[in-house]
Amino acid sequence: MAKRNFRRIVLKLSGEALAGEQGFGINPDVVEEFAKEIAALAKSTDLEIAIVVGGGNLWRGLAGSNQGMDRATADYMGMLATVMNSLALQDALEQAGVDTRVQTAIEMQEIAEPYIRRRAIRHLEKKRIVIFGAGLGKPYFSTDTTAALRAAEIEADAILMAKKFADGVYDSDPKTNPNAIKFDELTYNDIIKKELKVMDATSTTLCKDNNIPIIVFSMDIPGNITKAAKGEEIGTIVRGE
Repeated sequence: MAKRNFRRIVLKLSGEALAGEQGFGINPDVVEEFAKEIAALAKSTDLEIAIVVGGGNLWRGLAGSNQGMDRATADYMGMLATVMNSLALQDALEQAGVDTRVQTAIEMQEIAEPYIRRRAIRHLEKKRIVIFGAGLGKPYFSTDTTAALRAAEIEADAILMAKKFADGVYDSDPKTNPNAIKFDELTYNDIIKKELKVMDATSTTLCKDNNIPIIVFSMDIPGNITKAAKGEEIGTIVRGE
């Protein structure tokens, strides 16, 4: 298969990955390693990079609602967790030598820019890395949906989904089923019909409607982000028929 060429990408990082082995919170050493790889990629290519980071290392809105908390309140807390992760990643990226901007869907002007589509695109054109924080600013939407919608808005060529403990998409959980089958390619309809755990149905439909490929790969192996961003065959690619 021919190597894929991307001009602009959205990198979706799981919040849990920023916690490292401790499993909770923000591990500065882990964040620094991710930042170094992303910064090296930005410096060595003409690729325009936007990032959406989850907040599961600090708070999960759905988990909070399952414990009796109001779902909207729990989701807003999760949005704030993504902002904390975004600021940590911004600091590490700038220490690695790349200009970075955080834009949030909830206004907090003392620490970040409000999300403005045209401004985000202009930052990208100037080779600044843009981190989208606070989700979509609305409860009931995941950071996967944020990645899908922002990718459509900024006309990204692909979403790179860096997963922890998974090197692609399987037909069942490889941690519990040693015979689980890994897919090299899937369609958006496959994800929806088979209810595969790539991203939620809303996010998948957004990607399908806007023809945005999704590349799912492991972030546990150093260098994988660079490989995926440079279009090398890695993990699982999801796209149209």
